[in-house]
Parts: sequence; C-alpha cells; structure tokens
Amino acid sequence: MESMFSKNRPGWAALLDRKVADYLPDLKYTHDEPLARHTSFRIGGPAARMTFPTSCEQLVLLMGFAEECGVTPLLLGNGTNLLVADEGLDTLVLQTGEGLNRISLDGETIIADAGVSLARLGVFAWQHSLTGLEFAHGIPGSLGGGVVMNAGAYGGELKDVLTEVTALFPDGVRTLRGEELALGYRRSLFTDHPEAVVLRAKLALQSGSAEQIKARMDELAAKRRASQPLELPSAGSTFKRPEGYFAAALIDQCGLKGTRVGGAEVSRKHAGFVVNVGGAKCADVLALIQKVQDTVFTATGVTLEQEVKIIQ
Repeated sequence: MESMFSKNRPGWAALLDRKVADYLPDLKYTHDEPLARHTSFRIGGPAARMTFPTSCEQLVLLMGFAEECGVTPLLLGNGTNLLVADEGLDTLVLQTGEGLNRISLDGETIIADAGVSLARLGVFAWQHSLTGLEFAHGIPGSLGGGVVMNAGAYGGELKDVLTEVTALFPDGVRTLRGEELALGYRRSLFTDHPEAVVLRAKLALQSGSAEQIKARMDELAAKRRASQPLELPSAGSTFKRPEGYFAAALIDQCGLKGTRVGGAEVSRKHAGFVVNVGGAKCADVLALIQKVQDTVFTATGVTLEQEVKIIQ
C-alpha cells in the first residue's frame, strides 16, 4: 500500500525546522518521536517531526507552515482509534490532545477545544449538573476525533448534543451547524473531507441531577470493565457494526476468540477487540484483521469493515 505521505516534498523537514524556529521558538517540537508512545495500541514507529500546539491559533499557523513546506500533516488527538505503521511516518504529526484542552461553559452549552478528551468532557458535564454526555465518560478519544467519527456508546452519540463545529478548511476557518455536519453512524462531513481540521465544538446539554448523572456514569463504567479488555492496549472496537448484526457476536460464533498473530490477539473477553498482548507489530494486527474478515465472510457471508484507522 502506498503511503499517504509519499507525495511530501523532499527536504520538507529542514524547511519546517526553520519555520518553527523563526515563528514558534517556544513550541514543543520533536524529531523522530516514537508514535507507540502516543497511541492506545502502543504500536507505531517514529514520526519524522512531531509538535504539540497549545492553542487553535498555533494549530492554524502550523497547518499553514505544512502547506508551505509541502508536507501533509497527520492530526493526532489521543491516538485511540489508530494503527500506525512499524516503519514510522515521514511526515509532521500535530498532537492536539496535550495542549488544545480548554473547556468553557455558556449556560447549558459546553465549548471545548478539539484536544479535550471525551472522558474529561463527561466529568465536566457531571460537575456542572448537565446531562447528555454520560455515554462519553468511558470513551478515551478526543473531541476532535469524536466529531469526525460521531463517537458513541451505549445508545448515545455526539450527534445528540453537538450543535456547532469550528474547523480549518483549505480556504479558511469555517463554522458549521446542524445538518451541515452530516452526522451519521461513525461518520460526518469530516470523514469525507480529511483535509479539514476540527478546532473546537459546542455541545448543548440539559440541566439534571448531579447524583443521577454520576450514577449513570458509574453504571456504564462498570459495564465497560466487565465486558471490555481495558487492561490491554487496543484501539477500541476493531470493526464497525454490520447492518443487522453485531461484529463481536459473528467473530465469537466463528470460534476466533484468542486467535493470535504475533503479539496481536482477538480478545478472549470481547471478540470485537484486537488487543496487543505484548510486542505486537502493525503487521501482526493487519494480518489478524484480515484473518478475521476472511473467516467471518466465509462462514456467514457478512463483510466486516474495520473501524480502526490504518496510518501508513
């Protein structure tokens, strides 16, 4: 498979180094940063350059630098739905989860930067007696990634509360609302426009009982601990839910629990998860995903579509 970064301009890194040194000298900016440190799978080789913007203004500036230097950047929130190549990435990685983390409140509406974790948003809502984000408390990803994929769990999804998104497009910063966001199952306008970068979003909630909100969050957390392999590195649910079926049930019916390739294994606790049981490589996970897809299709005729995003 051709790398999505293969068209980067030769010498882009040296050009970018000078830009950052001249205009953002205090920015955290690293060379050959191991991406295994920044993904929940604990898999991934080094990024040629990685930076950690602390404001939306810095992020916009860095995106402009990337365009001028001829490099296609990768936006990385909390790295919870990604599988990164073992060879690493010859590109600039913009890590938003560490620095773009501002949250504010306007009445019953939360305004948050793209790097804020969904789990933290759930806690913030509870602390202000606002209901509507209980489902998000156990989702480890960032708001930006959650918007792109319309993240959801246990009957709730961001679509239920998301009212406005400010994003950077090639022609400038735009604010989208309502139907413009094209929110559906694990998709949005941004899945069709990967060149756009989510900067911040607004979530409209409702007043509720802090005690009841906390009880619901505790209930969902207990369900996750009981059913999901949270003790092992993974990228969450490996496959999307096929129409009319549940991916985990199909995989389980095919006797694939515990199937292993290298350090990658179909979780014995939840068949919908591929987990890193120790030293797993990207190639191990890809081979195991293919084996699961082939076995399920042969046995049931159902095609499993991967939910985890492959970055090579």
